[in-house]
Amino acid sequence: MRTVSSYGVEIRKQNIPVRQTMEVYRQAVGYLTEIYAQVWEELRKIPETKKRFNTAEHMVHMTKKNTARFDFDLRFPKMPSYLRRSAIQHALGSVSSYETRLGQWKEQEPGVLSGRPKLTCKNHAMPVFYRDVMYREGAEGKDEAYLKLYDGHDWKWFRVYLKRTDMAYLRRNWKGKKASAPTLEKRHRRYFLRFSYTEEVTLTKTPVKEQIICSVDLGINTDAVCIIMRSDGTVLGRKFIDFPSEKDRIYRILGRIRRSQREHGSAQACGRWAYARRLNTELARKIAGAVTAYAEENHADVIVFEYLEMKGKISGNKKQKLHLWRKRDIQKRCEHQAHRKGVHVSRTCAWNTSRLAYDGSGIVLRDGKNHSLCTFSTGKRYNCDLSASYNIGARYFIRELLKPLPATERSLLEAKVPSVKRRTLCVYADLRELHLQMEILKTA
Repeated sequence: MRTVSSYGVEIRKQNIPVRQTMEVYRQAVGYLTEIYAQVWEELRKIPETKKRFNTAEHMVHMTKKNTARFDFDLRFPKMPSYLRRSAIQHALGSVSSYETRLGQWKEQEPGVLSGRPKLTCKNHAMPVFYRDVMYREGAEGKDEAYLKLYDGHDWKWFRVYLKRTDMAYLRRNWKGKKASAPTLEKRHRRYFLRFSYTEEVTLTKTPVKEQIICSVDLGINTDAVCIIMRSDGTVLGRKFIDFPSEKDRIYRILGRIRRSQREHGSAQACGRWAYARRLNTELARKIAGAVTAYAEENHADVIVFEYLEMKGKISGNKKQKLHLWRKRDIQKRCEHQAHRKGVHVSRTCAWNTSRLAYDGSGIVLRDGKNHSLCTFSTGKRYNCDLSASYNIGARYFIRELLKPLPATERSLLEAKVPSVKRRTLCVYADLRELHLQMEILKTA
């Protein structure tokens, strides 16, 4: 399996024309987008991608054997060839996407409310610095690089100093691995060079009956509850992952936003909202890293999540917390980190995982004051998220154990354990009973 990872290295503040280079590149992309929108009927008749690109380049670039139809070379003199081709590719992609969306919009049924798509020429394109012609590495051990930038008159080489901590991270974790051409990136008024690394990894091929899984229940009160489980239901470890100080910082800034909006209106809180989003993103990174580290520590073969799908209007006193809950981002980051370690990621149905007790006693009663606790029908008090993580792991093993069996054997086991017929009602106790029946069937 191939995984692609990227990391942004901050460019230290200095007197180099990074902003001018970015503006020239965006102007070139916007100009090319307008041109290719005019001649798209001619370009769309060329089915081959490479041939279409060559035709598009001949329209704007003059050579000894070619006369350009448009004055791109006069507007953007001495632009490096690789940067020009990158701008052409970006513009062709924008026009092609616009034409596709426009065709879909025209095919809609009458009466469907949908806005006509627009062709955006002034986009946020960022230049790619191709190696040797646009980017050169500095001396070994030095936190520097050389970029070809536009100073307002000509394209020249400039030495760029990079942040020491970022370069130390790359040397420590990615030494010996070749990076792709870096892309210029602007975030929070700072400039970064984003490097991408491609790895070939082999995922584990452990049989289901020998697998160790890390079952994860993501929550709001507790960030994540992890269970290490075997196929027979044996629990090898449990961990509650929580970052209370980070969440307290987010809730404090949300309180400031509410007070500011009451006094000055919503327009004055844009900066605070951006800060809150950055804090929330950092919290998602920490949760994903902690989950992956715990699974790797216990030699898990699979990390199992719930398939969380929240549609419709959210109401109630936890409306804002649910809106800020980055459940999909956490799962996506976990999936990338797990694949780099050779670990699979799987998802199960989320219905009734928290609603049903793991011991099979039925529906639980949530505590009104502390939503993390619940009471079973037997009177037992238990952590609701912990019970849900048991059920998530059990549903994964029930599905994987029954899927490869012949129909007759599966029907026999479903007759012995009727609750496994409906995956949305399976709990941890059903896995234990299913494993027992499979052992009895094997010895019979």
